[in-house]
Amino acid sequence: MSILQVENLYKTYGEKVLFDHISFTIAPKQRIGLIGVNGTGKSTLLKVIAGIESADTGEITHSNTMRIEYLPQDPELTEGLSVLEQIYYGDAPIMETMREYELALSELEKDPENETKLKHLMNMQQKMDQHEAWEANTVAKTVLTKLGITDFSKPVAYLSGGQKKRVAIAKALIQPADILILDEPTNHLDNETIEWLEGFLAQYKGSIVLITHDRYFLNRVTNQIFELDQGHLYTYAGNYEVFLEKKAEREINTEQAEVKRQNLLRRELAWLRRGAKARSTKQKARIGRVEELQDQKGPALSKDLDFAIGSTRLGKKVLEMENISKSYDGKNLIKDFNYLVTPGERLGIIGPNGSGKSTLLNIMAGRIAADKGTIEVGETVKIGYYTQDHEEMDENLRVVEYIKETAEIVHTIDGQVITAEQMLERFLFPRSAQWTYIRKLSGGERRRLYLLKVLMEEPNVLFLDEPTNDLDTQTLSVLEDYLDQFPGVVLTVSHDRYFLDRVVDHLIVFDRNGKISRFQGSYTDYMEESKLQEMMQEKEPATNKTTYKKEKKKRLSYKEQQEWEQIEDKITSLEERKEQLEQEIASAGSDLGKVTELYKEQEKIDVELEATMERWEELSLLVEEIEQEK
Repeated sequence: MSILQVENLYKTYGEKVLFDHISFTIAPKQRIGLIGVNGTGKSTLLKVIAGIESADTGEITHSNTMRIEYLPQDPELTEGLSVLEQIYYGDAPIMETMREYELALSELEKDPENETKLKHLMNMQQKMDQHEAWEANTVAKTVLTKLGITDFSKPVAYLSGGQKKRVAIAKALIQPADILILDEPTNHLDNETIEWLEGFLAQYKGSIVLITHDRYFLNRVTNQIFELDQGHLYTYAGNYEVFLEKKAEREINTEQAEVKRQNLLRRELAWLRRGAKARSTKQKARIGRVEELQDQKGPALSKDLDFAIGSTRLGKKVLEMENISKSYDGKNLIKDFNYLVTPGERLGIIGPNGSGKSTLLNIMAGRIAADKGTIEVGETVKIGYYTQDHEEMDENLRVVEYIKETAEIVHTIDGQVITAEQMLERFLFPRSAQWTYIRKLSGGERRRLYLLKVLMEEPNVLFLDEPTNDLDTQTLSVLEDYLDQFPGVVLTVSHDRYFLDRVVDHLIVFDRNGKISRFQGSYTDYMEESKLQEMMQEKEPATNKTTYKKEKKKRLSYKEQQEWEQIEDKITSLEERKEQLEQEIASAGSDLGKVTELYKEQEKIDVELEATMERWEELSLLVEEIEQEK
C-alpha cells in the first residue's frame, strides 16, 4: 500500500534533465534517504513532492487528507511571529489547541491571581482533553528542550541563524504529518543533538524522506535509499550500508554490459570491413544493427584517478601555539592554550556550536589575532583554507576557467603532472560539464568547485572548517580518499561523525564550560569513553555516600527510627490527599475562588510529597547498609 505515488516525472533546468520520467511510491512508515551528486536535483525533487515546485510533466497522486511537512535547507521563518507562534504554526486542530493552551498558560504565569485568565486556562485544558493533545504537547516540549529552545516568547526576528534552524526543525517535527520531508536537517547541529534526532525519528509515526550528508545518520535512520543519477532514479531496499553493496553490484553489471556491447560492435564492424559474402537483405540488416550499436550511449564509467597532490616540502616545524587566549563580549573562548602541530598530523576539532572551534582554526591560520600568546609557523608551511563561507565567484567564468585561474597543472608527490581537467574529473566534474558557466551551478556544486580550488593551490597544511556542510556523500567519499593520500597536515572542524572517523586520529575537544581537552583516538573512541565516564560518575556519588555512612553511621538515631517507622504512612496520606484534591477541582465547576484555593493546596502537597519521597530514599539506603553490616 502506498500513500503517495509518482509517475513519469520529467523536469529540466535549462539544458539539464533533472528527472527523466522517473516513477516511485512512498509507503507508510517508510524511511527514504535521497542521495546523489550535488546538482542532480535532489532538493528540487523534495520540493516537487512537497508541492512547492511543479514538474514539466508527470503525475503525483495522494489522498486529499494527506499532510506533508517540509523542512528546507535554509528555512525562512515569519519575522512577525514569536517562537511559540512559529513552532505551533498551522491550521490542524491539535496545533491550534496547543498554541492556545500555551498562550493561556503563559498569560496566567504572568498574572497568577487573575481569575479570568485562570478560567481561560481551565477551558483550554478541557479542549486539550477533547483533542487528546497532551501526548503531542509532551512530545513538543521534549523536542524543544533537546533542541535548546527555552524562550517561547522571543520574536524569531531576533534569533541567530543557528537558532532559527533549530526552531524550524522543531516546527517540522511537531507538526502532524503523514510524510515528513527533511533537507539536510543535521547541518549546523552538534553531535549530541544529531544523535538525539536519530532516536526521535526512529519513533516517528509517519513516513520520512530526507537528504543528509551525515552517513551515520543516513545509515541509522533509513530503510530505503533513492539514488538520483543523471536524471534516472535507482531504488535500493535497505539503509546506506546496503546501498553501497548494491550499487557496487550494479556498476559491475553495467560495466560488463558495456564490455559486451563494445565486443559485439567490434565483431560486427570486422565482419563488414572484411566484405563477407551475404545476401543483400542480411547485409543491410547487419549494417543497421552496427549503426544502432554505435548510436547507443555507453555508461559513464567511473575513473579511479589515484594520485597524491603535494610537491611542496614540509619541514619538521609546522605550527606551535603557546598560552593562546581569546575572548568575545566578555566570554573566554580560549584560555592559555598550548599546542604543537607536527608533520603528518590528522587533527579534528569538536565541540558545541559557539564554543570557539572556528575561532581557534582562524587563529592557527593567522586570520584573526589572539588576545595574548604566541604562534610560530614553520618556514616551509603553505596553508590551504576551506572556509564555511567561500569567496565570491565570477559567475561569467566557466568551471575549467575558474580552476585554471589558480593553476593549470598540479604535481604529485612522485613528480607526475596532473592537469586541471583531470582534477575536475576526479572531483565529479566530467569533461562535458567543465565548460558550464558557474552561474548555472547549484550551491553544492559551487562548494565542490571551491574545495577543488583550495586543493589546486598545492598546500602542505590543509585547514577545513565544516567541509561536510553542503557537500554530497559522493563528494565526501572523494575528499576522504584524497586526504588518505595527502602527504601533509590536515586540521578540521567538523560535526560529521563519519568524516571524523575516516579522516582524523586525535581530537581537540571544546566543552560547554569553556574547557579545552585533548583525546588520542577516533571520534567513535572518544564518544565511547565519554559515555563510560558518565556512567561511572553517575555511580560515584552513591558509592561515596555509602562509604561515608558506613564510617559515620552504625545505627539509626532515635529520631531517625521514629521517622522511618512513620514515613510510609505519611507518603500514603499525602498521595490520598493529592487524589482527593484532583477530584474536588474537577467537581468545583465554575467556582473560581474555590478552584484557586484548591490549586494552591495541591501545589503545597506536591512539594511536600516530593521532599518526603527523597527523605524515604535516604533512610531506606541507610537501613539497608545497617542490615548488611549485621
